[in-house]
Amino acid sequence: MGEFFKKAFRDMKESAKAQHEVDKAEFQAVKAESKANFEENRGRNTFKKAKADAKKSWDDAHMSPSERAAKDQAAREARIAEAKKRTETANARYDAAKKK
Repeated sequence: MGEFFKKAFRDMKESAKAQHEVDKAEFQAVKAESKANFEENRGRNTFKKAKADAKKSWDDAHMSPSERAAKDQAAREARIAEAKKRTETANARYDAAKKK
């Protein structure tokens, strides 16, 4: 029984470390995107963008849970389709390189 808990806690520790790495990478990406957005919009009238973002936020906040779930599912399916396309492209490149 004690060995079971040791393995479980070790797995949780490894999972937490992996998630921390993902979180750090995503934070750096958001930070870089924010800096880029700031530089792109420096000295420009960003009222239109702010208004569009506010409308999107308002619309998202007023979705029903089923609508939000459907939207999230569609986004996941799109990401999966993109990943499959990238995988197929990579496999084709691999096969082409292997035949040479």
